[in-house]
Amino acid sequence: MKATHLLFTSSGRRVSLIRDFQEAYRRHDIPGKVITADLKATAPTAFTSDKHYLVPPVTDPGYLDRLLEICREEKIDAIIPLIDTELTLLAENRERFEQEGVRLVLSSPRVNEISFDKTNTYRFFQEHGIPTPRVFTEEEVKRGEFSYPLMVKPRNGSSGKGVTVVRNERELRFFLDYIPDAMVQELVSGEEYTIDVFVDFSGAVKTIVPRLRIETRAGEVSKGITRKNPFLIDAARHVAECLPGAVGCITLQGFLQADGSFTFIEINPRFGGGVPLSIAAGADLPLWTLQMCRDIPLGEPDYSWKDNLGMYRYDDAVFAG
Repeated sequence: MKATHLLFTSSGRRVSLIRDFQEAYRRHDIPGKVITADLKATAPTAFTSDKHYLVPPVTDPGYLDRLLEICREEKIDAIIPLIDTELTLLAENRERFEQEGVRLVLSSPRVNEISFDKTNTYRFFQEHGIPTPRVFTEEEVKRGEFSYPLMVKPRNGSSGKGVTVVRNERELRFFLDYIPDAMVQELVSGEEYTIDVFVDFSGAVKTIVPRLRIETRAGEVSKGITRKNPFLIDAARHVAECLPGAVGCITLQGFLQADGSFTFIEINPRFGGGVPLSIAAGADLPLWTLQMCRDIPLGEPDYSWKDNLGMYRYDDAVFAG
């Protein structure tokens, strides 16, 4: 059996995900290596993966060249990027990697444009009739055409950075000045969900796993539970099918409200920080990713994952020296 080597970029603290992929290799007797790359030698994944490489910042002009060097040296079959800031860059340079025989488990440039700029996300939801909180224009804000409380956040933010609830004019003025490139959004409440959608290279949805967010730390879920809610699954499928060129893991976020409606707020076209819960529940995203990269058809959709499985994270450490 031919080996399949994967490169996870900006791997950082994603130890659970790397271990899940390594387990998929072992469990299914698939030859190959899990390689990681990161800005730091002290990234925890450096001590978990089969081999770790240092790379310059994503903004460095030599970033793509360095990734291509690693791909040649390690005979990489596919790259799986893990942070928002590199998604568009890689998607726009897909041909450079494909010329080297390297696939990108990554959505189209258009999907990443929609996802990375939250005003684009808002317009996408509106154009497709998908419920989403209203985003106020600068003119509407100046005219006071809103009611408190509001949500203020960066247009291009991620991991919950800069997301702030404001309850009066003084707070609004302060955070509009403090948060770079801020946008003002209607505040919604209810049960917060992250929904993992897995899509193959042809655009077919393989599975959808809604996860109730019980508690978060630094924008990433620390406690969550799977919920096999058919309404949420259907709503997420509709979003994924509207996205032009979705591939791999698409992480959707939104709120289930008291009246039973669901409001979408974000799209993140990558493996999210809480995806190990979906994998532990039985959604075999690592195996399906490997099969995609080996040109093995994924078959019919699979919703056999376990309902009501909880994840309760705690601090752990890697000791090396």
